[in-house]
Parts: sequence; C-alpha cells; structure tokens
Amino acid sequence: MADTPLPAAPPAATAPVLRLSGLRKAYGVGTPLEVEVLHGIDLTLAPGEFAALIGPSGSGKSTLLNLIGLLDTPTAGEVDVQGTPTVGLNDAQRTALRGRTLGFVFQFHHLINAFSVLDNVMMPALLGGAPRDTATRDRALELLDAVGLARHAHKRPTELSGGQQQRVAIARALMIHPPILLADEPTGNLDTHSADDVFTLFRHFNQTFGCAVLLVTHDPRIAARCDRVIELLDGRIVADRANPVS
Repeated sequence: MADTPLPAAPPAATAPVLRLSGLRKAYGVGTPLEVEVLHGIDLTLAPGEFAALIGPSGSGKSTLLNLIGLLDTPTAGEVDVQGTPTVGLNDAQRTALRGRTLGFVFQFHHLINAFSVLDNVMMPALLGGAPRDTATRDRALELLDAVGLARHAHKRPTELSGGQQQRVAIARALMIHPPILLADEPTGNLDTHSADDVFTLFRHFNQTFGCAVLLVTHDPRIAARCDRVIELLDGRIVADRANPVS
C-alpha cells in the first residue's frame, strides 16, 4: 500500500518588521514636572503594510514616530525593529540599525542646499559606508528617475519647487532599500495636487519594493487612501482599523 503523503506544512508566519511592546515615554522623570506622553503602546507593522497614523495635535504622534525611528529612547517598553530589540543598544548600534532599516520623510524635507540633488539622494548610502562609485550614483539616478526628477540631478534643491523637493526627499529615503519607511506629515506643506503626487509615489514604492510605510497625517483624504488607520489620542491607541477602500 502506498504511503499516505504527509500534509504540506503551513507557511511560516511572517515576522513583523516593527513591534512595539508596552511603550511609554515620559519627560521630566523624577521631577515634580514629570509628565507621561505615551501610555503603554502595543503595535506591530507587517512587511509591506501601508498604514496611516492619525490623531489631534498633542496626541503623541511625533513622539511615537521619534521612538520608532530610534531618534529617542522610551521610558519603558521595547521597540523591536526587524527582529532586533533596540532598548539595550548603545548610540552607535542604534545609529547603525537605523541607517540600514529605516527611511525617513518629514514635512520639511531637510535637503542640504550646499549639495546637488543627486548628492542629497546618495547621502544615506555614503553615510552608511557605501563607496562613491558608479553603482551608488546609478542607484540614486534610478530613484530620481522614478520620482520624475532625473533631469534635475545636478541642480541645487533651492532651484526646485516644494513638491519637487519632497520627491527628492522620498528618493533619498529609499536609497538604502529600507524595509520600513516613516513619513511625518509629508504632504503637510503641499497643495492638493502635489500632495496627491507624493502619496502616489509612496504607494508606488510600497508596492514595488515591499517596504512597510507608516505615514503620520492630519489629512483625512490621505488617511482614507491607506490600507490601515491607527488613531492615537492622549498617548493611547484608541482605534486600529483596516480601510475598506485604499
């Protein structure tokens, strides 16, 4: 009698690219002015997810993003990035992990006007130890082409419009192939048309490269186009829902 074939093993669960556990952040710890801003945040982000983080001013969004981006340390809890617990890391280790796993796009693009657009895009790779060679340059030019700005590679950022500068910032953030892309109000200073263009780029790179996106926004139009909406209020997550339409 033929052996009965064994059932196929279920696929392994995909590990989150980001896991927050019991995350708390307080300022003025140990003083009469101590105030806790985040109160035990638990959150995971899966590879390739596209999520919006919303909430009123003062809800703790920027504080939370700074902790996720390893730009600050929590008072309690853990930030796990790509399977690496980060609370016990020293500054050099945190910088190294941030440099290879996290891309950042801010409301203010923070481009360096003394350098060309091309040099700005190459900067994360160069700071991470990549050689200033043809491969690095070609990667930067490919990204500039993807955001429609290859012909402006040798201009200074000040020669571009606000929407164009934000597209340069997106290309720069993707230079290291980050598994996580963090965006803090990236459309906040843009008109509706430019904001739509920038969001389309985020969605394109999310689908093309598979990078998870966590986008902080006050714009309900933008949030409605994300796959998931996480709502923060007074330092606590009060809603976490999938969008039926994205």
